[in-house]
Amino acid sequence: MTATPHDREIESLEEFDQVVAHGSLVGYRLQSLDLTARTCDLLRVDVTAAVFLGCRMEPDAAAKVRAEGALVFPPVPDLPFDPYRGRLYTPDDLFAGLTDSGGGYEATPDARAYAWFQRTKADGDIYASMLRAVHDDSISDALDELLIGKQVVGVMGGHAMGRGTDAYAGAARLGRELSRAGFTVATGGGPGAMEAANLGAYAAPHPDGMLDDALPLLAKAPSFVPSVTDWAEAAFEVRHRWPRGGDSVGIPTWFYGHEPPNAFADHIAKYFANATREDGLLARSTAGVIFLPGAAGTLQEVFDNATPNYYESRGEPTPMVLVNRSHWTDHLPAWPLLRSLARGRSMESRIALVDSVEEAPAALKRLLAATPDAL
Repeated sequence: MTATPHDREIESLEEFDQVVAHGSLVGYRLQSLDLTARTCDLLRVDVTAAVFLGCRMEPDAAAKVRAEGALVFPPVPDLPFDPYRGRLYTPDDLFAGLTDSGGGYEATPDARAYAWFQRTKADGDIYASMLRAVHDDSISDALDELLIGKQVVGVMGGHAMGRGTDAYAGAARLGRELSRAGFTVATGGGPGAMEAANLGAYAAPHPDGMLDDALPLLAKAPSFVPSVTDWAEAAFEVRHRWPRGGDSVGIPTWFYGHEPPNAFADHIAKYFANATREDGLLARSTAGVIFLPGAAGTLQEVFDNATPNYYESRGEPTPMVLVNRSHWTDHLPAWPLLRSLARGRSMESRIALVDSVEEAPAALKRLLAATPDAL
């Protein structure tokens, strides 16, 4: 069987040890590893055409691998992020130091990365721009690896949906039902409806009462304004009280860095480039997208998703379910335009409008039944 590019990537020391046990690193790509304790291995094995991305090595090992023709991209000092990282972020990665340092959210890697982004974007530094691009490409690679073989349902909705509201609870139950049905829930990774859907997926392995008990705890800090620290601490209180929750994906961006990522997506693909993030989230929602009420950002996502569906010529557009008839026909009349676009095209049987969030999973399953290749 022909090896895929992902088969040639080494992203952990365990993978490194397995590969060098066979005596060769020829053609491998090694990402962000501390190899200072693997000097003997590096001096022994063939590294022809290997690429070392942000790996720490002792000087003699680094000299040897360069002499054999390997490409070495050294670690970049004094950055609040690793541009070569081989894994997606976790909530603990981005919120490290939230309480331990006493500095609150502003002391976390997430906040420091946003501050760095704001500073370097204002400077127009081409080197910083390159580092952001390398980072975002690494994140996309890690996200693709994570989602291989998964049925991904995107849940879109407004960031203003507050904890403690009926709408937030409904979005959480939606995420729980989708996760229990075997789907991987993917959201924009931020607050509001996005957090609620990720929370629901996190609650999926627990008894139903867990979510009922968690919602009031979160409602103590209904919004990330005025205090991101209080908002995030409430989420971590839920995680600590009910550990080992279900997996889901959040895809936020530092472009909107004033909106923090939520702590309920165990896999966080955070980008600097918002356009890459938006397109990537919709493109990876291969089993469909559910659109909860939202404002400009959610409206944009509706038609960003509709565009490839409109031009799909093989009869395999991804399902789209819009929730809340009044919102999408009266307040923001996207549904009439979407129906007009779909008329006579293959996407016409892949769109649905439902009154309530409770109807969304069944509507999605009906649309998927008409899209066999989506599964």
